[in-house]
Amino acid sequence: MGSSLSNLNDGTNGLAMGPGLGDIPESCVACVFMYLTPPEICNLARLSRAFRGAASSDSVWEKKLPPNYQDLLDLLPPERYHSLSKKDIFAVLSRPIPFDDDNKELWIDRVTGRVCMAISARGMAITGIEDRRYWNWMPTEESRFHVVAYLQQIWWFEVDGTVRFHLPPGIYSLSFRIHLGKFTKRLGRRVCHYEHTHGWDLKPVRFSLSTSDGQEASCEYYLEDLEREEALGKHKRGCWIEYRVGEFVVKGSEPLTEIQWSMKQIDCTHSKGGLCVDSVFINPIGDVKEYSKKKAFVK
Repeated sequence: MGSSLSNLNDGTNGLAMGPGLGDIPESCVACVFMYLTPPEICNLARLSRAFRGAASSDSVWEKKLPPNYQDLLDLLPPERYHSLSKKDIFAVLSRPIPFDDDNKELWIDRVTGRVCMAISARGMAITGIEDRRYWNWMPTEESRFHVVAYLQQIWWFEVDGTVRFHLPPGIYSLSFRIHLGKFTKRLGRRVCHYEHTHGWDLKPVRFSLSTSDGQEASCEYYLEDLEREEALGKHKRGCWIEYRVGEFVVKGSEPLTEIQWSMKQIDCTHSKGGLCVDSVFINPIGDVKEYSKKKAFVK
């Protein structure tokens, strides 16, 4: 059996049973690769010389890159990507690209080739962040930005942010990454402290987003509901939770898309605290064709 597989791969065998994978023209392989994901292409590249050649073709990898990939390259020094093949450019862009004083990152998904974005708490406007009685910056390896904003106690809780970029057409979701409690490491073990954690079960936190073309979304979450969590056996304390705010659609890369978001609990009848704010994520979840089909179906 092993001999048969080997013969199939190289297109030769002693019994002259006919053509194998090695006899398929590289151009035909490249046409097939247009419909596969980058990981699938890299795996198949090991089958034969024709497959390896097609897996390095610029025409194949041009289709895997987002239509605005030059906007991402513009955030890098030219020497980082000058003279690179499209396959190597894909590899470069699949790693995080920092911008805006390293407070924001862009990258493309290794499977879909779609653009993803993360914004650090340092890249947002946080009410009272300059007053150490309320907020502190806490270094940590648990954040991709290596720092989070830790709230000790405050009455007016508000976090706002905005970003402008040529996002390619698609459907995107926006979410906050939040942690109840303060965490440290002791003797190599992760330890959480909750002496400041309070107030999140009294009133919900309101999340919202809006775009420059008039799209809006909002929702409310209780960041803590001890009775419900106890009944379900799931506790939010000590865990990073992503709170999804909503979705928005980008129909074209021109003009720039501006996204604004906020997270607030401004009922000053009670204080709240013991919360870590890490970042906001903007992730692609579909394409415009899917959105158009859903819209037509609803009609």
